Amino acid sequence: MNSLFIILFAIAIFVIAYIFYGGWLCKKWGIDPKRETPSHTKEDGIDYVPASKGVVLGHHFASIAGAGPITGPIAAAMFGWVPVLLWIIIGSIFFGGVHDFGALIASLRHNGNSIGEIIEKNIGRRGKKLFGIFAWLTLILVVAAFLNIVASTFAATPQAATASLLFMVVAVVFGFSVYRRKMNLIISSVVGIALLGVCIWVGMMFPLVLTVKTWMFILLAYIFLASVTPVWILLQPRDYLNSFLLYAMIGGALLGMFIAVPRMTEVPAFTAFNINGSLMFPILFVTVACGAISGFHSLVGSGTTSKMIDKEQDAKVVGYGGMLIEGVLAVIALVAIGAVGMQKGGAIPTFSIGVGTFMSKIGIPMEVGVPFVALAISAFALTSLDTATRLARFVFQEFFMEAANEEKSKVAATLSNMYVATSISVVIGGIVGFTDWKTIWPIFGSANQLLSAIALLAIGAWLAQTGRENKMVKIPMVFMFLVTLTALVILAKNNIASGNYLLVFFAVVLFVLAIVLIKESYHILFGKREQLIQEPA
Repeated sequence: MNSLFIILFAIAIFVIAYIFYGGWLCKKWGIDPKRETPSHTKEDGIDYVPASKGVVLGHHFASIAGAGPITGPIAAAMFGWVPVLLWIIIGSIFFGGVHDFGALIASLRHNGNSIGEIIEKNIGRRGKKLFGIFAWLTLILVVAAFLNIVASTFAATPQAATASLLFMVVAVVFGFSVYRRKMNLIISSVVGIALLGVCIWVGMMFPLVLTVKTWMFILLAYIFLASVTPVWILLQPRDYLNSFLLYAMIGGALLGMFIAVPRMTEVPAFTAFNINGSLMFPILFVTVACGAISGFHSLVGSGTTSKMIDKEQDAKVVGYGGMLIEGVLAVIALVAIGAVGMQKGGAIPTFSIGVGTFMSKIGIPMEVGVPFVALAISAFALTSLDTATRLARFVFQEFFMEAANEEKSKVAATLSNMYVATSISVVIGGIVGFTDWKTIWPIFGSANQLLSAIALLAIGAWLAQTGRENKMVKIPMVFMFLVTLTALVILAKNNIASGNYLLVFFAVVLFVLAIVLIKESYHILFGKREQLIQEPA
C-alpha cells in the first residue's frame, strides 16, 4: 500500500471533521466569543495567565503529544496497519477530539477548575474525592512511564540531551522577555526558533553521555523544580517554542514522504485478532492510547490549558484541533514502522529512523535527521513529564486542602503544601519509573484510557445538568469503559502471573474506583433532571 495515500486520506478526513463536526460541537455547547474566560477573571500571574491561541496551542499540543502517539501506534501495529489506522481516525474525531474539546469547555465554564471540581458540582463531593485518588494514581503512572522513556532516549541519543538542557535556558529567557519585558511575540519567536537551532547544533558537537539511571535522577530533580515555578517562566514558553520543533518534524516527514512515496511493506494490513494471547479487543484500543484518545489530555485541558485561554472560541483550535494534529502524528508513526519495520531499541528508534529516512529525501542527512527526530520526541515526552508532575501536584493539593480548611488538620495542611505535594508525587513516580517502560506501558495505557472514560462521564454529567444534548459524549464513554475495564482485568491477571504486584495494586484500585464512580453518576447521566444548573453569563 502506498503510504502517501494513507496520510493524505487521514489529513483530508481530519480537516473535514474539524470544520463540520467541530463546528457542530461549538453550536451544541454554546461557544460564546464574548464570554469572559478564567484567565482574565482569575488572573494571578502564576497559573492563570491569558495568552494568544498560538501560544496556548503550543503549550497544549506539546503537553499532550509526548511519546504516546508515537509509541502506541507502533506497538499496536502487531495487529496490522489497517485496524490501527481506522482506530486513529475514528478515535481522534469522535472520541479523543470530543473528549479534549469537552474537557476544555467544561473547565472554562467552571472557572478554570479541574475535572475533579466539575465532578463535585455535577455529580457530588464523594465523586470528586474518588476521582482525585484515581487521577493522582494515573498521573503517577504517566510520570513513571515518561520518566523512563525520556531517560532512555537521552542515554541513547546524548545529542538530544544536550540540546534539551540548553533549550530550557532559552525558554526561560523567552518567557522573561515576552511576559515581563513585553517584547513583540513574533520577533521573540523568530529569535527563539533561531536559538533552538543553535541548541541543536551545540548538541551535535557536544553530546552529554550519561547512563539511564543518572538521567532518571537528574530528571526527577528537574520535574520537581518545573512543577513549582510559574507557568510563564518555563512551561508556556518552552512548550510554545517546542511546538515549532514538532511542526518542523511533521512537516519534514510529510515532505519527505511526498518525495520518497514509501510503501507499507514491513507491516501487513491485518495479522490476527489474537497475537500471542493479546486480543485485539481490548488491547488495540489501550495500546494506541494517546493516538486516538487519552485521559491525560483532560487533565492538561482542565489543569493548565483552561487557565491560559484568552477567548472561548480558541478552545476549538486548541482542544479539538490539537487532538486532530496528534492524530496526524500517530498516522506518521504508523507509516514509519510500515516503511522501515521495528528497529532495535523499540518504538522511539523506529520512529526516528523512519522519519529520518523520509527527511533524507529532501536533503537532510540521516546523521542529522535521526538525532533531530529523537530530540523532538524527547522534548515532547519531557513536556508531558513535567506537566504531569504539575498536575499531580494540583490534584494532591486539592484533595487535602479541603480537609485542612474544614477539619483544621495540621497533617492535611502539611500535605496540601505545594512543595510537599510535589515531593511525594515525584518520589513515588520515580520508584515506579525504575520499572522497565515496556512493563509500565500496558497498565499506563489502560489507566489513561479509563481516565478518559471518567472525564467523558464528568463532561456528560455537566451537559445533562445544564440541559444540553450529551449523546456525543455518552456513546464514546460507554465504549471506553468496556474497553478499559476489560483490559484492567486481563493486566491484573498477567501481572499476578509475572509477580509485578505493585502494578496489580494499581490495576485493582483503578478498577474499583471506576466502578464506584459509574454508580455515583448513573442517575445524573441516564435519569431525568427536575432542576437544571444555570451557568454564569
